[in-house]
Amino acid sequence: MTTPDRRSSWNAVRDGTLQRRAGSSASIRVAVQWGHCSQAVGAEEVHRRLIQSFQGRNDVAVVAAGCDGACFAATQVIVELPDGTESFFDHVAGDGDLSEIAAAVDGGMPERVRPKADLEGFFSAQHIALMEGIGSVDPASLDDYVAGSGYLGLAEALSMLPEAVVALVLDAGLLGRGGAYFPAARKWQAARRVNAIRRHLVVNAEEGEPGVFKDRHLMEGNPHRIIEGAVIAAYAAGAGNVVIYVNAEADLSADRMAAALSAAEAAGLVGDDVLGSGFDCAVTIRRGAGGYVCGEETTLLNTVEGRRREPRLRPPFPTDAGLYGEPTVINNAETLANLPAILRGGARRFGSVGLNEARGTRLVSLSGAVRRPGLAEVPMGTSVRQVIDLVGGGVPEGRTLGFAAVGGPSSGLLPASELDVPLRPGMLHSSGVVMGAGGITVFDDQVSPAEVAARLSRYNAAESCGKCTPCREGTPRIAEALDRVAAGETGENDIRDLRDLAEIVGAASLCGLGQMAGNPVTSLLHFYGDTLGPNPRR
Repeated sequence: MTTPDRRSSWNAVRDGTLQRRAGSSASIRVAVQWGHCSQAVGAEEVHRRLIQSFQGRNDVAVVAAGCDGACFAATQVIVELPDGTESFFDHVAGDGDLSEIAAAVDGGMPERVRPKADLEGFFSAQHIALMEGIGSVDPASLDDYVAGSGYLGLAEALSMLPEAVVALVLDAGLLGRGGAYFPAARKWQAARRVNAIRRHLVVNAEEGEPGVFKDRHLMEGNPHRIIEGAVIAAYAAGAGNVVIYVNAEADLSADRMAAALSAAEAAGLVGDDVLGSGFDCAVTIRRGAGGYVCGEETTLLNTVEGRRREPRLRPPFPTDAGLYGEPTVINNAETLANLPAILRGGARRFGSVGLNEARGTRLVSLSGAVRRPGLAEVPMGTSVRQVIDLVGGGVPEGRTLGFAAVGGPSSGLLPASELDVPLRPGMLHSSGVVMGAGGITVFDDQVSPAEVAARLSRYNAAESCGKCTPCREGTPRIAEALDRVAAGETGENDIRDLRDLAEIVGAASLCGLGQMAGNPVTSLLHFYGDTLGPNPRR
């Protein structure tokens, strides 16, 4: 049994895009990279002033694009002329001089303007796939997305049986990118096996970890890619309802997701009878309830249902009884953003990048003491040191690399001597350091590892929902003991108690927050234990 080819339906959508583009009088494009990072340094004001500057110019289109990941160069502006010539401007201030940008628009520059920031160094070590087009395309524009073969992957999926889509993604080896790295299509299989009238798919874009901003970049820069991936996954899982769960504080992400969703609905790419396939898929956006713990799957489900912000006991697992007691698949936003390319290019092309056991790329949020902080996309298997040195340009001049916090508050610290470990699922180091959601925060040798571990532990204690006793009572005790260690006031029993607390809280907690809360402690004691305690060896 086969399903009808849906590419002709997609061709009709593309033809409409081409007609609208041909009928547009705007031949010059000015893209302002306005994301949550550049918004902090005046991108919104730059966008407003440029619109005002070219008011009445029908030949100029000023676009609010997302950030291409080079946050260190914000705000960036790209001017594209009709002949394809591009000029790049970086560090454009909200109250700065825009005359050079105006001159580039009018062709008054003797040659194209190159960025002052080292963008070449930042991007040369990357493998751009998920981030392709971000920084130049209009996030809300269906035409911009379709012009780059957007939603063709959905048409390919709808031309196959759901089971064939599952098989293709399993063959590609796509693992979840939320931190657990479970095979994405296995969840779809599990939900399909449950005899139910209705199934759900939830896009987890909560992203509450400090130092992690990958999903926000995707939502702000190319939300259609997430929507397309979500509908593909819903089709494969037999789910007719999709909920996109966006962090409560990510207003720009939510706004751009909503604009893209509205455009997709109008084009028949979501909703009833998607691309004439007979597949109905309702998509809605829900805002998070606030708090790191909302990223935990069952806590997320509780908040969507209007219940307390706390995890559920498992089993049953969400694929058996999730949202409203019905089978539910929960996939991370980055995970789903990989699907359009897999459906268009096939499993082999996707699997040609990365590791055999972890294929594809990984979005890495790089911050702290590096020359070029931002969001990087690198092949799985790239080492932490390569991300810091090649992408980030190393630590600023005059400073010495000390250590890196990898994986956020659910992971731990790696000293400079241990940074050659490759980014991969599971443990990066036996001390408890994991890749998690892909955050790397770099510190120089003037920062105390104990103080960083204490801050991570204070964060875990503050974010505990309080439902289970080990986490509710144990995480504050960990934080208090680490505060004493960081202040040099370690008692005879503090180190022993820290080891015990980390083990007990990790083993007895109900959800991932408590289960991983001991990792900053175990990594600190593993690498720096000799320098701590009442009789440290310096």
